[in-house]
Amino acid sequence: FRVAYNVMGKPIVCRLQDKFHSWEDKGLNLILPNTILQGLAGVLYGCPDMIGGGAYSCFKDNKPIDQELYIRWIEASAFCPMMQFSVAPWRVLSDENLEIVKKYVKLHMEISDRILELAKHSALTGEPIIRHLEYVFPGEGFEKTFDQFMFGDDVLVAPVLTKGATNRTVLLPEGMWYNSDGEAISGGQVITVDAPLSELPIFYREKREL
Repeated sequence: FRVAYNVMGKPIVCRLQDKFHSWEDKGLNLILPNTILQGLAGVLYGCPDMIGGGAYSCFKDNKPIDQELYIRWIEASAFCPMMQFSVAPWRVLSDENLEIVKKYVKLHMEISDRILELAKHSALTGEPIIRHLEYVFPGEGFEKTFDQFMFGDDVLVAPVLTKGATNRTVLLPEGMWYNSDGEAISGGQVITVDAPLSELPIFYREKREL
């Protein structure tokens, strides 16, 4: 990734290399795998490239914005240590989709204290903030899972990364999990969850007050 060679273990922020405004062509499809690997490599304070894509060539000559892609991008970024905008959402999104963006900016702000706690922990231990499932749950068969991740040890995030999808499968580790509505779900299984455009599937290891 960009300008971060040989900086493992040093307390600096490294943004991923520019991604294209696309689903599959070096775009959204690489955000989670690259961010997860970034943490495993010892670069702990990552920013998953700019929301919607950081390659300016994708936005030249009034090229159309895929609003669905933009929304899924911010959902995939909401639990990352940092978020960065490139194309201003109020310039390119409908009023309805702008409200979705505001929802996930607010979520990012709500978890900011936890991000700082994890950042301090990372400085002391070298553990990543965004964690591979296999790192947190070794031996449960998650070594090839790169489309969902752990935020610390207690929050599982499973963004939708496929155009047009309104649900997705989620691999739940062993134990009891709670979705955003507080519903208890037994782990150790693969489940399918609804995920309309405005919803990011999130699972917690402890029940939260709603």
